[in-house]
Amino acid sequence: MWVKICGLTTQAAVDVAISAGADAIGFVFAASKRKVSAAQAVALTYAVPKSVLRVAVMQHPEQSLIDEVWSVFRPDVLQTDIEDLPALQLPMELSVLPVVRAGRVPPASLPSRMLFEGPMSGTGETVDWTRAAEFAKRAQLILAGGLNATNVVQAIERVRPFGVDVSSGVESAPGVKDAQKIVEFVSAARRAFNSNLSKT
Repeated sequence: MWVKICGLTTQAAVDVAISAGADAIGFVFAASKRKVSAAQAVALTYAVPKSVLRVAVMQHPEQSLIDEVWSVFRPDVLQTDIEDLPALQLPMELSVLPVVRAGRVPPASLPSRMLFEGPMSGTGETVDWTRAAEFAKRAQLILAGGLNATNVVQAIERVRPFGVDVSSGVESAPGVKDAQKIVEFVSAARRAFNSNLSKT
């Protein structure tokens, strides 16, 4: 089971995500109300335990942005659209989480681990869970798109993903994380994963 809280912009939100039990925290370096600088990401993750992955979230990045974020922030994982990857030169130490988006033709060969997301990130719109479930049989799938504490249990039961990713579903307003919603989401996701494990 793997839970990522994405689009963090404040120390309070980072602290809550970690204390709630998130496995990964995401920082957005693409055009968004949740966008941060590499320097901000460094400051926000100064005390993050090594067990929690720090994910740099991008979309169609220039090589210069990759180089800057790596030089300053040194994230554990780069998350970007799968079609971005062939043109990028990435450090060997940097793990990659490719994003496959709904509404696009999927690659003929799926990556071993992938994030399935809607056409646009952070909109709160759910993806096709039936299609996601098909992908989850062929790859370690991290489900994103429109998840929240209310629907994540059903999503996990339907899709049986490797993990889940949330951003707008734990916000009180666009870009403003809500501590209680973060706690409720992580708790609901863990309950659902544990329930699925007991059924297998």
